[in-house]
Amino acid sequence: MTDHNPTAAILIIGDEILSGRTRDANMYHLAGELTRVGIDLKEARVVSDDRDAIVEAVQTLSSKYTHVFTSGGIGPTHDDITADCIAAAFGRTIDVRDDARALLNAHYEARGVEFNEARMRMARIPEGATLIENPVSIAPGFSVENVHVMAGVPSVFVAMVAGLLPTLTGGKPLLSQTYRIDRPESTVAEPLGMLAAKYPALSMGSYPFNRDGAFGTNIVIRGQDGAMVDAAILELATIFPANEQA
Repeated sequence: MTDHNPTAAILIIGDEILSGRTRDANMYHLAGELTRVGIDLKEARVVSDDRDAIVEAVQTLSSKYTHVFTSGGIGPTHDDITADCIAAAFGRTIDVRDDARALLNAHYEARGVEFNEARMRMARIPEGATLIENPVSIAPGFSVENVHVMAGVPSVFVAMVAGLLPTLTGGKPLLSQTYRIDRPESTVAEPLGMLAAKYPALSMGSYPFNRDGAFGTNIVIRGQDGAMVDAAILELATIFPANEQA
């Protein structure tokens, strides 16, 4: 549908997500932001804090998509291993970097907090990476080749995405419209399939609902061409007129 747009995947890293202790909000936020700038999110993966799993996922996703965004595992504790795994995935060395250390040192010094060895871990950056600004808690993310490494804390992730996206080249934003049909999905499927065949450049999804005991279906039509989306919605409305849906 949007073959000419850049593509992306998100890799969510952390045992706390897989155990159910933490609910991920970052994929939802990133998907909306990428849609807005014309980068098509094609895949999402969640992996545990396991070195081999992270390295394999990074290498696989990096080879398939224009961009890979990671979330989690760049904090100060022993299980924050994402930075080391990214370095390993690209065969790069990793060490404390002067500019990252200076940012963190100034941040903690201004707050009268000790800049200890654990916090120093957040200044370890793979060789040749570009820093991603973190205006919330200072500890930077970074980009290596087409992989953008960001924090798992939602407020920090949101701030990093806001700073990173303007530096990336997007495509045509995806537009969408929704049409409600007060009929079960089974009665909508065949006409919707025929409409989808007529507009192959558009994506059409059907989402059933039950409201006060009555079944209905929301049809969502998405595409880059606003006029084409409008035309498909109008045609859908002629098939299922609003005053004849019940």
